[in-house]
Amino acid sequence: MTIYDHILTENDFVKQDTLKYPFEERGLQFGDGIYEVIRVYNGNYYLIDEHIDRLYRSAAAVKIDVPYKKEDMYERLNDLLQKNGIDGDAKVYLQITRGSAPRDHAFPDQTQANLYAYVKDLPRPDTFLRDGVSAITHEDVRWDWCYIKSLNLLPNVLAKQTAKEHGCYEAILHKNGEVTECSSSNVYFVRQGKVYTHPAKKNILHGCVRMRVEAFCKRENIDFIEEAFQVEDLAYADELFLSSSTSEIMPILRVDGQTIGDGRPGALTRKLQKCYEADAHINEEDSIFTSQTAAE
Repeated sequence: MTIYDHILTENDFVKQDTLKYPFEERGLQFGDGIYEVIRVYNGNYYLIDEHIDRLYRSAAAVKIDVPYKKEDMYERLNDLLQKNGIDGDAKVYLQITRGSAPRDHAFPDQTQANLYAYVKDLPRPDTFLRDGVSAITHEDVRWDWCYIKSLNLLPNVLAKQTAKEHGCYEAILHKNGEVTECSSSNVYFVRQGKVYTHPAKKNILHGCVRMRVEAFCKRENIDFIEEAFQVEDLAYADELFLSSSTSEIMPILRVDGQTIGDGRPGALTRKLQKCYEADAHINEEDSIFTSQTAAE
């Protein structure tokens, strides 16, 4: 997939092959930074307000001064799409670190934050969205402040790799048997027409798509219950699904090799997927439902 040439930095736009930072960079040496991944459909940002708000919340939580004011950040990110001529489906990765300085655990004095944002093509995962995915369960060994979207992702990386080694799409994380979220997404348990998910506390990421799932449920008169559930409850789910900016709303059909429900994406998950497509202004010809009908 193409990574486009124009990169936004803390100062201005540069070409990809000229982007360089000193080796004593705090994001590299300490994971001392934050990030966002923002979805783009047909050349337009989706949930840009939610992502920008979360970026600044994360920055405040770890005491990083963002190089741009909010209104300037919006303008710069729009310029990023325009400079790269983006008119299709893509994602923007945006990272801010505390900056470059001699290595010391304490914050450096008067160091400017480093920022870069780039655009990469990202087609919708149509097959997975239509047919569903498998997951494993995995112990959640992350720190307690997962609401901060920080660069400290080694536990997530290890859980995702374990899922991959088992031929699965995701790892459903749990602490002392209580399901929290997945390695890179939020997770939802459906029982008797009600959607359950872990409360938006400090120990999970407050997903931007998660917020839209809650809004969709309220609009469709579906009970959205922020209540933690247990690993053993998964076997009794009528439906399971996950959500993230890159996975959208994704049905989970198997967990640890055990089939969920009847082994097919459920009606409630399908309804929420349709809500997502409408909310993201996805064209009918790009809909997973249109392509599913065509395939049949």
